[in-house]
Amino acid sequence: MKKSSIITLMTSFILLGGVLLFPAPQANASKGEFSTYWEQDEFDDEYQSEGDLIDDTEEPEAEDEFIQEKAELKQYLDQIFAIGSYESKAIDSLSSVGGTVSSANRKSMFLKLTNTVIPNYTKFVSKAKLIQSNNPEIKKIHTSFIKGTYMQLEGYMLYKQAVSKNKVNYTILQQGNAKVKAADVILDQVTDSLLAYADKIGYE
Repeated sequence: MKKSSIITLMTSFILLGGVLLFPAPQANASKGEFSTYWEQDEFDDEYQSEGDLIDDTEEPEAEDEFIQEKAELKQYLDQIFAIGSYESKAIDSLSSVGGTVSSANRKSMFLKLTNTVIPNYTKFVSKAKLIQSNNPEIKKIHTSFIKGTYMQLEGYMLYKQAVSKNKVNYTILQQGNAKVKAADVILDQVTDSLLAYADKIGYE
C-alpha cells in the first residue's frame, strides 16, 4: 500500500496530539522538545514493495479473507473520520494559545480549555469508545487508541487545573505535559500498528 495514505488518515484526523505547554521560564530551553503528533510521522511513498502486492496464485479463501479485512478496516477508518471534527476543534483551539504558559496568557488558556478544548476532546473520546469492530486485530489497535486518547484528555484536564487560579501551578502543568507525552507514545504505536496491519492486507 502507499504508506502516506494510512498515515494521512491517522495523523490528519486523530491523535493529533498535544501541544506541550512548557512554563514560560523554560520555553527557550525546552524549544527543542516541542512536537505535535503529526510531525513525527514522515514516510517515503515513492514506491510499493513487492511484498505488498497480492499474488494471483493465492487460494480463493485467502483472497476472500483479505477482501473482508479491507472492508472492516475501511469501516473502522470511516468511523474515525466521522468524529474527527471534535478532535480537530480541540487541538486547533489549544494550539492557538501558543507553546508556553505564563501569567499573561493564563486566563485565555483557562477559557479555551474550559469552553472548547476539553468539551470537544471529551466528545471525541466518548464517541471513539462507541466504535466497534468484529476484527480482532482492529479491536486490539482500537483498545490502545482509546487508552492513548483518554490519557491525552487527562493531560488537558491537568492543564486546566494548572491555570485555574490567579497563579499558574507549574507543578501540575508539568504533570499534564507528562500525560500528553505518554499519550503521544501510545498513539505513535497505534499508527505503527495500523500501518503494519494495512500493509499486511494490502489496503490502499
